[in-house]
Amino acid sequence: MDIYVGNLPYSTTDDDLRGLFAAHGEVASARVVIDRMTGRSKGFGFVEMADRAQAQQAIDALNGYEVEGRKLRVNESQPRPPREDRGGGFRGRDRGGSRW
Repeated sequence: MDIYVGNLPYSTTDDDLRGLFAAHGEVASARVVIDRMTGRSKGFGFVEMADRAQAQQAIDALNGYEVEGRKLRVNESQPRPPREDRGGGFRGRDRGGSRW
C-alpha cells in the first residue's frame, strides 16, 4: 500500500520517515518530496508498505501524530489525476515578431 504523509517538518529525511513507519511494519520505501528549485523538502512524502494490514495500522497510529510540533496527516495515497494539456511549447509557424 502506498501511503501519503503530509505536514512533515521540513527537516525530515527519507531515513526519518522510514524509521517512523518501521515501528509499525516492514517499509518497502520511504521518500520525502524535494523541491527541484530549492533542494528543500516540500513538507510531504510517501511510504510504501507491502503488507496492507501493517500499512493500515501505521495510518491509524500516525495520523495526527505530532512530530516537532506538527501533526502529521497520514492516509492511503490516491492516484494522481491526469494532467490537462496546459499548452506551452511551439504551436505552429507564428512566432511573433517580424519575418525579416
